[in-house]
Amino acid sequence: MKHRPLFIGLVATLVIALFPLALFSEDVSTVITSDGEGRMISTDTETTITFRDHVLVTGTDLRLSCDFLQVIVRRKGDASATLGTIDKFRSMLATGNVLLIQGDREAACGRAEVLPEQDRVILTENPVVVDRDQKTRIAGEKITLLRGQRQVLVEKPSLTGPPVKDLGFD
Repeated sequence: MKHRPLFIGLVATLVIALFPLALFSEDVSTVITSDGEGRMISTDTETTITFRDHVLVTGTDLRLSCDFLQVIVRRKGDASATLGTIDKFRSMLATGNVLLIQGDREAACGRAEVLPEQDRVILTENPVVVDRDQKTRIAGEKITLLRGQRQVLVEKPSLTGPPVKDLGFD
């Protein structure tokens, strides 16, 4: 890539924009790597950054792997600048063998969309969420996590949990 230092600088700024997605106990730099191409395309109002082939995102209490990652951020400042100032993280799309690990929770699916403006994460294409601490596993056609609402919406759910104690009925 011709402007690699410029690209890496934008990615570092993007990573800082991603931090509010989760609560972190200790800040660690976020790193995004891939075996394929990285590309950044800007318009007057937003920048789209993509990574292909064995994408890996690591950071504070976060590990994401997938085949393709697209991140869209809003820009502000001089619209004619090659690289505008990042204003807001708009969305993230991960596809192909998506595996997201955060603490004791693990989500696997074919497609994950993070939509911070809507405070939601949408998992599709055979999504499964495992919470090792709670000893639960939920699967369905579509799993929507609603941030700040303590809600998970599951279409056609299948829940596996710890054993239910004997209720004492004969």
